[in-house]
Amino acid sequence: MNDYPIHAGSALFTLVDPSPGHEVAYNRWYERDHFYAGCMVGPWLFAGRRWVATRALKDLRFPDGDTPVASPVTKGSYLATYWVLEDKHKDHFDWAGNQVVDLYMNNRGFAERAHAHTVLLERPWSFYRDADPVPIELALDHNYQGLAVVAVDPAEGVDESDLTQFLHNDALPALMDNSPVASVVAWHYVAMGEGTAQAPMDLGMPPGPPDRQLQMFFLDDAPDHCWDRFHAYAETVAASGLGTVGFAAPFIPTIVGTDTYTDQLW
Repeated sequence: MNDYPIHAGSALFTLVDPSPGHEVAYNRWYERDHFYAGCMVGPWLFAGRRWVATRALKDLRFPDGDTPVASPVTKGSYLATYWVLEDKHKDHFDWAGNQVVDLYMNNRGFAERAHAHTVLLERPWSFYRDADPVPIELALDHNYQGLAVVAVDPAEGVDESDLTQFLHNDALPALMDNSPVASVVAWHYVAMGEGTAQAPMDLGMPPGPPDRQLQMFFLDDAPDHCWDRFHAYAETVAASGLGTVGFAAPFIPTIVGTDTYTDQLW
């Protein structure tokens, strides 16, 4: 399906809350400076997108309480996702580690924020609803109406390959068929400190175990219109005995160049 030489090989996932009262300032700093200066201008990073969770969307997250991605589950209002070219992970994140330190030393950081979960990801696989889909490499530039982030762990004693086979054969077709869920890319965590050791701030919840899948689903409709499908997906995974969903959260894209949603976070 994607025979072209542009392949996403790794990713940056950064879920953050601005401090209350600093929502607009944070949104403008991130969108108008850091999105570019901290990420997009770097070598081998070829796509990026910002997403937001309003209070109403945060209320849809499950399960309740503390989760391995956000603790508590409602933590994290703004999500930025970035793709790095396959086999260029070290080249980019060596640059990024030095760049973020340089920006902060030159007063181009933003102190009034708290990270919920900022991690690096690798070893992706993807699954699509359509025979001729939008490839994952283009997903951050496509006009998707929503994103669902789902963390899936194999059950105790289950090999991840068996869980993945079940997802491909059963759970994902059931979720996607005749639905607005267009595609998913599943990532695995890079170990803590590998590429993030120079970060000048606490990055929130640490990376998960190597067999946890952090899945990003791209949606043709607003996530609250199809969120029941993700509850059913979690129930299907649990009923299989092969895995569990430890976190599920919906997001919508930010409206670039505006402060839309900054007054709807809490």
